[in-house]
Amino acid sequence: MNNLLYIVAVLCAVWVIYDVWANRKSMSSGTKLLWTICALLFSIVTAIIYAVFGRK
Repeated sequence: MNNLLYIVAVLCAVWVIYDVWANRKSMSSGTKLLWTICALLFSIVTAIIYAVFGRK
């Protein structure tokens, strides 16, 4: 079960980082960096917050 949680956490972090840097051209570099740091530290929570509030 722990392995599944780690896999989900890594996938969430990768998704947020990829989406921020590849698809969000209008976002400032500082904001992108903040999303990246949050994704690395709090991957699943960041992915949920990004899905709700970050994608406009």
